[in-house]
Amino acid sequence: MARQFGKPAVVGASTITLDLTKREMIVGERTIHEGEWISIDGTAGIVYEGQLATMVPDIKDSWLIKLLSWADDFRTLGVRANADYPRDAQRALDYGAEGIGLCRSEHMFFETDRLPHVQKMIMTDFPVERREALAALLPYQRADFAGLFRVMGGRPVIIRLIDPPLHEFLPDLVELVSELADLKIRLKHARDMAAIDALLSEIRQKEQLRKRAQSLREANPMLGLRGVRLGIYIPELTTMQVRAIFEAACMVTKEGTPVQPEIMIPLTSHVNELIRQRDVLEAEAKTVMTEQDVDIAYQFGTMIELPRAALTADRIAEHAEFFSFGTNDLTQTTFGISRDDAESGFLVEYMEGGILPANPFATLDRDGVGQLIDMAVKKGRSTKPGLECGICGEHGGDPQSIALCHELGLTYVSCSPFRVPIARLAAAHAALREKEQKPV
Repeated sequence: MARQFGKPAVVGASTITLDLTKREMIVGERTIHEGEWISIDGTAGIVYEGQLATMVPDIKDSWLIKLLSWADDFRTLGVRANADYPRDAQRALDYGAEGIGLCRSEHMFFETDRLPHVQKMIMTDFPVERREALAALLPYQRADFAGLFRVMGGRPVIIRLIDPPLHEFLPDLVELVSELADLKIRLKHARDMAAIDALLSEIRQKEQLRKRAQSLREANPMLGLRGVRLGIYIPELTTMQVRAIFEAACMVTKEGTPVQPEIMIPLTSHVNELIRQRDVLEAEAKTVMTEQDVDIAYQFGTMIELPRAALTADRIAEHAEFFSFGTNDLTQTTFGISRDDAESGFLVEYMEGGILPANPFATLDRDGVGQLIDMAVKKGRSTKPGLECGICGEHGGDPQSIALCHELGLTYVSCSPFRVPIARLAAAHAALREKEQKPV
């Protein structure tokens, strides 16, 4: 996530001790005080003491442009970017991306002007109020997608429908319980009637949030009600998103700019989920095009991020125009490892102790996850020859992972805009190595 915003970050730095009272951190025998310089290399995972000289890379440098043009001549693997906003899409184009491989549509829901509508949609028990909340979100989503289509100018834009569980859009349950306890203590000592009324009102509001957050709580939310399951559970939510996509596509087309939307349904595990959701969404897409009197060339596809989806890819391909491998979740579900917990915990020791050769969330696991991708590509293309297949996790910017993607015959890799130049070079290296290895 830090890389997505162009920020260096190091995780799993378990040897650092923070003393918030003294405003200092201790690493071994070294003490670094607040205000002193440190330098962070997010690629190598190293923190340096002191201020190292840095420079902002010049993507317009003539020698770099020449080198990357050579790379583009040799590579056969497409390079797209993960971008959620027009500014990210423009940066991706500046860095040489050929399209958007992943737009996370739910990121737009976290904006301050949209979150209240999202929370209203989650909190209500009445269908009419849910529809009102979604109707309020529609113009925002339409404007977001129109902005992406304008910037990309006819290049492919893959938009992933809402993926995370709903509890992520509500305040943290533990924090809510703590805030409620604090409010009740303040109420106990309040004497002014206006203050009492204000506290009672806030307590009622927080209590409603707590109850809904509690009802949405899951033992393992990453394997729970999210992705396509959420779209089936609340069809009007994903229907609104598809309406926004196609209204935006029609609007931009009428302006004279070509569009190429590809709608991605996430977390499919069974072909019947894809059939059920696609039928509803495609009907909405056709309704919008009829209303606008505009024909849009579009594709519906799915995200392969569960082992079962890879194993049954031939059947899934009957109802999908493209596959996008969500390699972060596919790695989690293949290894049975929680990325959030493992990368700051035992995974560090596993790599230091040689149990794992590399962090599987940074470099694709060739023998496990790689085999699943290989199987899914072959099965999918046995049903639908020429099936577009790509990856959209952060593996798409890792040179070793890109080499594997080339070997497996993927159509493209997608990564954060800042890694696009590296991906272009790595894809060329993979093509050149393959050429060298072929017998004359």
